[in-house]
Amino acid sequence: MNADEDYEWHDGPNPMVPVAQPYLRDVPLLRAPGRADLLQVLWCPFEHDPDYKPPTALFWRSSAEVTDILAAPPGPFAVEYDGYLPRPCVLAPEVGGWPRWGLTDPVARFCTAYGAKMVPLLTIASSEWDSSNTTWVPYEDRDTASLDGGDATNPPAVQVSRSNRLQLYVCPESPDHPHTDLIQ
Repeated sequence: MNADEDYEWHDGPNPMVPVAQPYLRDVPLLRAPGRADLLQVLWCPFEHDPDYKPPTALFWRSSAEVTDILAAPPGPFAVEYDGYLPRPCVLAPEVGGWPRWGLTDPVARFCTAYGAKMVPLLTIASSEWDSSNTTWVPYEDRDTASLDGGDATNPPAVQVSRSNRLQLYVCPESPDHPHTDLIQ
């Protein structure tokens, strides 16, 4: 439910929303702590001051120890924008590359616990490619792109802060150190 609609405000916490859930077997370059092999990325479906972006949380799990699997995650009581409630879809991770810069010049991010230069973990993008130009469409998605046009560019229907990208960074020294993010 969009927060702008007539809504009797919920008194209490609003559940965070699942955004991505990569397994270590699919993204072997992830640095997991201990026996963890599953990373759960959640965000609050509201933008927060001072940067007007959804705050994120990272949770490492051991998939073997996850036994009480919910049929569906608890939904939020309200979302600021519909684009902050991702549609479930399959993630096809791409390993490598670099973070895209657009709103700011490239600026190194440093771990607040260790001081090390942080490395990119994940980009949550408002689209996978520009719908007006299909030259960058992944080969396996070209048939869908030609049929669906703009809808195919954003399977999870995520819209990050005015069609931008939310980049998450982690410390290369320890997955237990706090992560940081940047809107681009």
